[in-house]
Amino acid sequence: MRTARLVLLDWLRACIAAFQFLTRLPIPVQIAYTDRVFQRSVSFYPLAGFVIGLLLVLACQGLSLILPPMPAAIVLLTFWVVLTGGLHLDGLMDTADGILSHRPREQMLEIMKDSRVGAMGVIVCVLHVLLKFSLLYTILERVQMEGWEGASLLLTVVPIWSRWFMVAAICGWPYARKESGLGSLFRGVTKWHLAFSTFLALVTTMLFTYMCEPISTSLHVFSIFSVPIGFAIVTFVIGWVIAMYMSRKLGGLTGDTYGALNELLEVLLLLGLTAIL
Repeated sequence: MRTARLVLLDWLRACIAAFQFLTRLPIPVQIAYTDRVFQRSVSFYPLAGFVIGLLLVLACQGLSLILPPMPAAIVLLTFWVVLTGGLHLDGLMDTADGILSHRPREQMLEIMKDSRVGAMGVIVCVLHVLLKFSLLYTILERVQMEGWEGASLLLTVVPIWSRWFMVAAICGWPYARKESGLGSLFRGVTKWHLAFSTFLALVTTMLFTYMCEPISTSLHVFSIFSVPIGFAIVTFVIGWVIAMYMSRKLGGLTGDTYGALNELLEVLLLLGLTAIL
């Protein structure tokens, strides 16, 4: 009984660590960030994405009632960035600075390690934020015209699967740096962590799809099972292509590239789903 309690507490600490690392939600709990806690915490990344998505849906619904689509989209995007602390945008900028410098591999990694942001990082970040803003504007426009249920699927499910692929990337590609970095803390992540995160991603997506199915006119063509399976396949294919490109350039992945993968997958999944729906 005591052993089971200790195991449960360990996993609870890992869950809290995932939320404290990926979000800026006020969770006043002190966690000893050991390698084991970091490794277990990745299993809960899809759950953190699910909570982020739910908060975005609530914000989307509220903003659509009081603001026109354009200012509402700006406020919603600002809320999204604040909610995550800009953590992944920082990784996107550093990755862009390194990979788009077209330097030798070691120099790319050195550029990414520099805390200063270069021209390519700024350009990529601006274009990325503009694209995400335009997609949120399109969603909010449809919310005000047709109701918010279909948009809620977009905003809730996308953060789940973008964070799920971060776990797949940690597990599936080697760490690029010889020395220690933030990403090196996840070196012990195994297929069991990935399997548990996949389970959470599927369950949370199925749950939300079930909740939306009876009231949404735009989801009647989907079943409870086809939505999560479809997201899993599409996310894996897109993420695999991007991760392979980064890995060939850098000789592996780093903490910055994990964040860049999350940002790129978020905007590409939103882009594809907006086009379809």
